[in-house]
Amino acid sequence: MRKQMRILRRRSTEQEPYWQTFLFETADEEATVATALRELNERETLLDVAGNVAEAIRWENSCLQKKCGACAMVINGMPKLACATRLAELKREVVSLEPLRKFPVVADLLVDRGVLMQNLKDAQAWLEHDAVLEDRRWSMAYEASRCLQCGLCLEACPNFCAEGPFGGMAAMVPMARLLSQAPGEQRAQLATSYRDVVFGGCGKSLACRAVCPAGIDIDGLLARSNAAALWHRW
Repeated sequence: MRKQMRILRRRSTEQEPYWQTFLFETADEEATVATALRELNERETLLDVAGNVAEAIRWENSCLQKKCGACAMVINGMPKLACATRLAELKREVVSLEPLRKFPVVADLLVDRGVLMQNLKDAQAWLEHDAVLEDRRWSMAYEASRCLQCGLCLEACPNFCAEGPFGGMAAMVPMARLLSQAPGEQRAQLATSYRDVVFGGCGKSLACRAVCPAGIDIDGLLARSNAAALWHRW
């Protein structure tokens, strides 16, 4: 298998981005975008297709098993995880890689997703007392616990921008989990934050549903958390 890895590069936020293409060949049909990036960076001298010496490609990765969400990026125009995207499934010979567009770019494919944590801090989305989880709420808590906090949902969302008050599904999912476990008094406080951070900004386009790498039941979770936070029904 032969692929041209076309990468949108920049060394800092201030630098103008530019495209650089690298050749990657492998006999491994299971090779992923992450496989290609790791192999390119392991070369003694990294050359692009024009024969120019290139610096190592900056990107983020950790588990490489679709568990952490660190390797989120835009692949052929779609937000995906590099570790979960097989090259054989990408029919084009040229594979275009870009950083997530909704977050500040640090360098190359590496972005600053600190806004995900900041939104939860602003919403005071944490438990102040021991969790209380009733049987009728455990499925909601479990579904919410599968979120990777990768940011792909925010990349696809037409309503989210990093500077705005709307936290997107990356805020909704952990807040839904807390709503299912918080004791009564704190649940009321969380419900108020939920209305401001999630409900008030969501246009219900559900573009997030198609790109979630964990396959979270966004529709069901959104419906149940809305019912809990707005109408106090489970």
